[in-house]
Formats: sequence, structure tokens, C-alpha cells
Amino acid sequence: MSKAVNTLFESHLDLKLINRGKVRDIYEVDETHLLIVATDRLSAFDVVMPQPIPGKGEVLTRVANFWFRRTEHLLPNHLSGLSLEEVVKDPAQRAELGDRAILVRKLKPLPVESIVRGYLIGSGWKDYQQTGQVCGIPLPTGLQQADRLPEAIFTPSTKAELGAHDENIDFEKTAALLGESLASQVRDFSLKIYTEAAAYALERGIIIADTKFEFGLDEAGKLHLIDEVLTPDSSRFWPADQYRPGISPPSFDKQFVRDYLETLDWNKTPPGPELPQEIIDRTAEKYREAEKRLTGR
Repeated sequence: MSKAVNTLFESHLDLKLINRGKVRDIYEVDETHLLIVATDRLSAFDVVMPQPIPGKGEVLTRVANFWFRRTEHLLPNHLSGLSLEEVVKDPAQRAELGDRAILVRKLKPLPVESIVRGYLIGSGWKDYQQTGQVCGIPLPTGLQQADRLPEAIFTPSTKAELGAHDENIDFEKTAALLGESLASQVRDFSLKIYTEAAAYALERGIIIADTKFEFGLDEAGKLHLIDEVLTPDSSRFWPADQYRPGISPPSFDKQFVRDYLETLDWNKTPPGPELPQEIIDRTAEKYREAEKRLTGR
């Protein structure tokens, strides 16, 4: 019999809380380290839902850590060598956190989100229908929704304040923000990590249609992978056996929640509506299935 999944909507630790985001709670450990908790909160259409998805934060953290380990030969990341026992002294608080917490080094985050698209879906598909391009990058004519692109493309965006929407930018704007050399590094590493990870996932029955990376710099100006990486929250995962071009495939994330919300008369502003238990359960199951396929856990 599997153990019951504990649920954490909001963390409360004996540390200084720096930020409570849509999903993550960030605490200061000391001058050089942070503790990041991936809670079970779920945000859809940039609104946090009133109920958590049991176990979601643990899945996100374990999947991100799996990818951090798999990509460290390409690029260093923000994981520190600290253990949770060193930082969270209270055993009850540690038990409540479960696998949701990571201890990371403080790095200077870059002001862009690095989005890589391998398939034509979402805002990219809308853009292509109107312009024949995605974020200013010309694509072949005659592509269908969800088609695999000839090669993955780098389509960064600016990071918006909480409640605002990110804005897609082209490479020239990225270079203006970061400098030509750093922008090129970010683009090249983003494409390399995505390409390796997508090939690995495909062998395990998951298509990574697109994903978002975040990067930061250490004091020496060296680039690091930060935040989360290749999780069902930062990526679009599709089951390979249900994929076919021309339709939007089902996904391993909060798609059940999004689909349900689209049936409601709701203006997509807070507060979010109550979710039926069936939607919560099916969403939790999708997150667990993604983890199992990718990591074998």
C-alpha cells in the first residue's frame, strides 16, 4: 500500500521569507544561500487556484533535481552541497516539506526567460498562423498545429512582474539586455540542453514540445542554470503515443485544470474558482506519471 501524500499549500519555516510566488516560497538561509520550497499550489492563467494538487511540489522538485544532475556536464547549476537537516532544524517542519525543498546558491538571475520550442503549439502556433513566423523567426509554409519544427528555436521573453504577462522578444533585444556574448551563451546552452533532454524523454514516451529555462551569474560572471528545469510546470510534455499533428495533444501537467476552467464563466482574474475533486485527482496523477516515465521512480 502506498503512503498517503501529504499536501502543502503554504510553507512556514523559521527562516526569513523573501518571496511567496505563485508556486514557490523562497527563504534566505545566509548571505550566499537560499531555500526554495515548491509548494502544491497550482496557478492557471496566472491565477493561483484555491486548492493544492497533492504531491505536486515534490514531483516538481524531484524532476528538476533529476535534470539538474543530467545536465551538469553541459552547464553548472545553482544546487548547493547543503543538506536540509543543516538548515531546517525542526524535524516536524522537515517532514512537512518532504521532497519539496532545495538549497541553492544565491546567483544573479538574468532578466530574460529562455524559451525553446521544438513543436508548433500555444502562442507560437497563433503567431505562425498570423505571420508565418514565431517570434520573428521565419518557418516553412504549410505547417500544422503541433507539427515538429525542422529544428528547435530559441524564443526568449522578458520576465514580467507578478500579475503581468511576459513579453516575447527577439534575439537582438536579448543581446541588448544581456550583451552579445552572454545572449549567445544563453541561446546555445538552451538549445543544447533542450535537444539532449528531448531525445532522452522521447525514448521514455514523452515529447517535450517546449520548455522554459532560467539562468543566473555567479560573482565571477559564470553562467548557471537556475530555478526549475524541464518539469511539467516549466515545459509542455505530451504522451508520444497520443501525438499526431493537426490537434493539440493532451499534456502531463495542469491541462485538466485549464480545460475545466475554460468551461466556466470566469474572467481569469483572482480569486480562482474551486476545483472539483476529480480534476485535482487527475491532475495529481498526471504529474506522478510524468515523473515515473522520466525518472523510473
